[in-house]
Amino acid sequence: MKKQKNINSTVSKITVTQQICSLIPAHLTPKPARKHESEHHARTFSHWSHVVSLVYGKVTHSFALNDVCDSLGLYSGPLSAIRGATPPTRNNLSHANRVRPAAIAEDLSWGTLEHLRSLSPGFGGRRFPGRLRKLKRTISLLDSTVIWGTSGTCRRVGWCG
Repeated sequence: MKKQKNINSTVSKITVTQQICSLIPAHLTPKPARKHESEHHARTFSHWSHVVSLVYGKVTHSFALNDVCDSLGLYSGPLSAIRGATPPTRNNLSHANRVRPAAIAEDLSWGTLEHLRSLSPGFGGRRFPGRLRKLKRTISLLDSTVIWGTSGTCRRVGWCG
């Protein structure tokens, strides 16, 4: 009888988060932060670390802010490989969710979409040649309300705590 390997699902979630974050161009995160004059809110917790932590929370289906902070604190090494992102503390993530404007995430989402369309012109087009068959898996979507949960948006989504 073969012995099964134990798979640490959190490490694979870091890998998925890294793959998603690699699609976001490096110059897009500071640009909207300067445009909306939100840089002064980021002393120790950068806008990029905020985006990475919220994407990680969505990928792992975290229910609370504590889940995101604790798990990213445990995997700070692999997290730093994602363009130098730092793990958030509970206060930093809560304050960033409350203070930073959602327009930054909207600009980041549209900028990423433009970038992906420049790489592949057919990306995001609505062409469905036939009827969609029944989907057997859950599909998770990331949009600006999920990436940047300000003014109670993350509480409506249900995982910000």
